[in-house]
Amino acid sequence: MNAEQTLIDYTLRLADNALILGQRMVENVAAWPELEEELANANFALDFLGQARMLYSYAGELEGKGRSEDDFAYLRDEHEFRNVLLLEQPNGHFGDALVRQYLFEAAYVHILGALVECRDEQLSAIAARAIKEVQYHVRHTSKWLIRLGDGTELSQTRVQQSLHDVWRFTGELFAADDIDIAFQETFGGPDLSAVAALWRTDVAAVVSEATLVLPDDEWMATGGKQGRHSEHLGYLLAEMQYLPRSHAGATW
Repeated sequence: MNAEQTLIDYTLRLADNALILGQRMVENVAAWPELEEELANANFALDFLGQARMLYSYAGELEGKGRSEDDFAYLRDEHEFRNVLLLEQPNGHFGDALVRQYLFEAAYVHILGALVECRDEQLSAIAARAIKEVQYHVRHTSKWLIRLGDGTELSQTRVQQSLHDVWRFTGELFAADDIDIAFQETFGGPDLSAVAALWRTDVAAVVSEATLVLPDDEWMATGGKQGRHSEHLGYLLAEMQYLPRSHAGATW
């Protein structure tokens, strides 16, 4: 794999993660427990969609085949997406969606921190912008996790179950494959083993303050970064891609 293809593939992974999480969050607009949280969720979703647009546009420039951000988002099939499995899991209740977002962004913020220092100028600039948004997201979701965990008996029980239910998807965040390794070696990308250590320290501190218990590390689900997804992504894409696929080439 040459350096240019490594950069394209890595950029698309970042974009797919942002798009799929953003879409999951869009599904929760008008479904959150209070108005202020509705607005926060909508704004966070827009942050991710904005990141996805920048990353897809950059990937299109690198590829040089004329594909736009819309082509990447709406005209690729399920097996062409490279998002991690964690992000395509159904929203469930408030605690489920909150835990999924927190666990991902607690890692993503360290990945972005490393990307700010990477040797690709454009990706570094995108990361420098995105990290400011994600740092705020992490502060917000961690406070909610603490509030639910250290709240009523019911809220603690339910959010503890949420933590157990999605934990098996977190290992993929740090499972470096050929693309991760090549990007690290060629462009000074994130060392995922170092990110994992930082993530575990951060998560353990928040979980402890929330009076919750970290799940045991057992079998971890992987495959999303290689295009092997759960059935949930197919349903998500069917809804998200319906209009552009039904009315190809249509414009407002």
